[in-house]
Amino acid sequence: QVTLVNSGGGLVQAGGSLRLSCAASGPPFMILAMGWFRQTPGKDREFVGAIAWGGSSTAYADSVNGRFTISRDNAKTTGYLHMNNLKPEDTAMYYCAASRRSARPVREIGEYDFWGQGTQVTVSS
Repeated sequence: QVTLVNSGGGLVQAGGSLRLSCAASGPPFMILAMGWFRQTPGKDREFVGAIAWGGSSTAYADSVNGRFTISRDNAKTTGYLHMNNLKPEDTAMYYCAASRRSARPVREIGEYDFWGQGTQVTVSS
C-alpha cells in the first residue's frame, strides 16, 4: 500500500508561484507514475500533469503547459508540482496520485491507484 501526503498549497496573487509536494511512503516499486489533478466545486477532477517515476518523461494539460513543471527527488520519495505565472482560473484543490500499473505519464484518472488528500490553491486577481 502506498500513502501520499499533499502539501504546499496556499493563497497567492495572480502571476505568483507555488510549489506543491507529494510525499510517498510504502513500497517504492508500487509507484510507476505520479500524476497531478485538480478539482473545483461542482466539476470533475481534471488532469494537470504527470511524470514517469522511473525516468523523466512528463505530460501536461494544455492549460498549464509552459507554466507548470513536474519533478521528483532522486530518492523517488517525493514528487513536486512547480506552478508559475498562476492565474485565478488555477484556483482549485490539487491532488497527487500514483499509478502502479502504468510506467508512462498517463492522463486518465482511472489509471491511478493511490491518492493524496489534496491541498487547496487559491489565486487572487
